[in-house]
Amino acid sequence: MISNFPTSATERKLFGTDGIRGEANVFPMTPEMALTLGRAIALVARRGHVRETRIVIGKDTRLSGYMLETALASGICAMGGVVMLCGPIPTPAVANLTQSMRADAGVVISASHNPFQDNGIKIFGPDGFKLPDHEELEIERLLEDPLLHSAGFSGVAIGRAQRIDDAGGRYVVSAKATFPKELTLDGLRIVVDAAHGAAYKVAPAVFTELGAQVTSIGVRPNGRNINENCGALYPEILASEVLKNDAHIGIALDGDADRVIIVDEKGQVVDGDAVMALCATRLLKAGRLAKNTLVATVMSNIGLERAMESVGGTLCRTAVGDRYVVEEMRRSGYSLGGEQSGHLIFLDHATTGDGIVAALQVLAIMVAEGRPVSELAQIMQRVPQLLESRKMPTKRPVSEMPVLSALIAHVERQLGTEGRVLVRWSGTEAKLRFMVEGPDTAALQVYVAEMAEAAVRDLS
Repeated sequence: MISNFPTSATERKLFGTDGIRGEANVFPMTPEMALTLGRAIALVARRGHVRETRIVIGKDTRLSGYMLETALASGICAMGGVVMLCGPIPTPAVANLTQSMRADAGVVISASHNPFQDNGIKIFGPDGFKLPDHEELEIERLLEDPLLHSAGFSGVAIGRAQRIDDAGGRYVVSAKATFPKELTLDGLRIVVDAAHGAAYKVAPAVFTELGAQVTSIGVRPNGRNINENCGALYPEILASEVLKNDAHIGIALDGDADRVIIVDEKGQVVDGDAVMALCATRLLKAGRLAKNTLVATVMSNIGLERAMESVGGTLCRTAVGDRYVVEEMRRSGYSLGGEQSGHLIFLDHATTGDGIVAALQVLAIMVAEGRPVSELAQIMQRVPQLLESRKMPTKRPVSEMPVLSALIAHVERQLGTEGRVLVRWSGTEAKLRFMVEGPDTAALQVYVAEMAEAAVRDLS
């Protein structure tokens, strides 16, 4: 299968599938760019009303967050905006606060699961959803407009910044509200790994306040240790702590806490696909899964598709990126979607991926059914999946690569209904990404090697 889902990512120079991202203090993640971006965001956000523009800013725990936060706030104030600074809080908390405080936009300073040297900026609209492609394109055009630098305010019209001291507490309350009121976590032993990131305070608080006995790791950020051998990228660390503490479940978040990886009581990793299968099948049986459909990307395992079919449900696939999952959910009226990586979106509770909220839904099922995670996760049987990226000398649409296209078709015939093939280009590099699923892992490795060789022949 050639990935041909519509996306305007190729039209954008700065914005990727999850905002702007790069090495801190290297273009485009410089304070100069952040200041200009703040101006552009404020200008776009103030349209349609005459009152002062209000913009929420949250961040993770990276050292460079101070630099970028100050620059963004300066740009917004230069355009007469009011900045509401929340400090380190999860990405979904910014989305939630933007909506609940009737702000005109929300900005998150975070590079998610990347190392501390990187940083990023992503933007939410007043409805708490990430900006659509066309609005990001508009902001990019403004960044190149010389008039933007002379469009600021002066005198009493200059904006101001204020701190929202209880931002974390507000999020804790909203997250706990997604857990059934008739249930508690009393008696459960939980290990939480906050990746030394944005949820280092709020994550332990949420589970503790619901009654769990919480062991916390990854909760001592120093600006340089975010995601370092911890969190969702390194669930083996969490797994060892689960076994050591005889815990019922482990919860690993990434740097901005918009995704989660679960570890069961046996120390086995339960990824986003398995969590979606677990939650979606329960919601469907309860009549609470909109249109009996789950939304996932083309990267989700075929085992997820089979799990949905086993209960009479449907899996709808989108392009890679949680923004495209959410767009399809909103467009078609679906309520649950996500990615294998652990971005899980429960639209009845949140407007974006929320690792803590997703974990709470799993915990609710555990408590209600009185069954361990290892047993619950059996709803999905994973099919062997091989993912590899190969650097290429140049880029060309896969549909215009005859040798590779013919080989893809051949492999798909070989696999039949027992597997899948997906070949797509990286959005930012001349790299081909190969995903092959099937019952024989050794055969998958041969298929990928052959397809990579075919691609080189097409491009040479």
